[in-house]
Amino acid sequence: MSRSAHTPVLPDEVMSYLDIQRKGVYLDCTLGLGGHSAEILKRNKEARIIGFDIDEKSLMEAKKNLQPYADRVTLYHSDYRYIPELKLDFPSVRGVLLDLGLSSFQLDDAQRGFSFNKKGPLDMRMDHRNKTTASKILNKSSEKKLAQIFREYGELRQAKILAKEIYSRRKNNPINTTEQLLQLTEDLCRWRPQKGKTHPAARVFQALRIEVNQELKNLDTFLEKIIKLTPPHTRTGVISFHSLEDRIVKHTMKKLASSNKGSPLITLLTKKPVTPSKNEIQENFRSRSAKLRVSRNL
Repeated sequence: MSRSAHTPVLPDEVMSYLDIQRKGVYLDCTLGLGGHSAEILKRNKEARIIGFDIDEKSLMEAKKNLQPYADRVTLYHSDYRYIPELKLDFPSVRGVLLDLGLSSFQLDDAQRGFSFNKKGPLDMRMDHRNKTTASKILNKSSEKKLAQIFREYGELRQAKILAKEIYSRRKNNPINTTEQLLQLTEDLCRWRPQKGKTHPAARVFQALRIEVNQELKNLDTFLEKIIKLTPPHTRTGVISFHSLEDRIVKHTMKKLASSNKGSPLITLLTKKPVTPSKNEIQENFRSRSAKLRVSRNL
């Protein structure tokens, strides 16, 4: 596996902003392969990790990677949005982290269907208990629904045209593979590689992935709940990788830091999002779009 598959994004920045030297519990709400949690456990011998991930394959890998610290780690196969409903030791929490990006472990597995650079089935499920795949959405959704998905989650200018073409083609030729969707997108958008230009399939695949996994659903509600459940001085950090997520995080934190409706719940530690250095991007190109926002409970 590549080095970037094991390397967490913004590791030093996350450790610093979460102030991980404090004794107590750190909630890793989207554990991935456990990179951030491993850093916390390595740097603080009195830290405990409670980790969650919706992707069972990633969770199993994380369990292996965190084995040296097993006595200080508790793992759950769970969507982070259920955390506020669990009976956890919230008063002992000192830090909360959400890393909302996909890992190289997920992207590089062709059978998962997350990447348009890999030939495989259009699956895109993070949780295989979910019955809805990307191919099911493409082949069963109405033309109007498809256009909405591409417009809202992919911010794609050709959303209506793409939806119409998919709706027309699927009658005789169901779209079940990443290769089919990539070719269709390139044909429709008349794609020619240009320096500095993002491939249109990146937006199409992003939109489908968000819809399959309902990635934006209740993100704002979760942040509000977890901040209210954790004690004063708890730090909450969120790493997002596209503008839709970052916008929700920004507006939610801003609202909770405002005194317009009662007393503010948090203070913002990052007025602007923290982004990777040039050196980090060179070492791990997939980190290039990461944005970290952090708050501290009052």
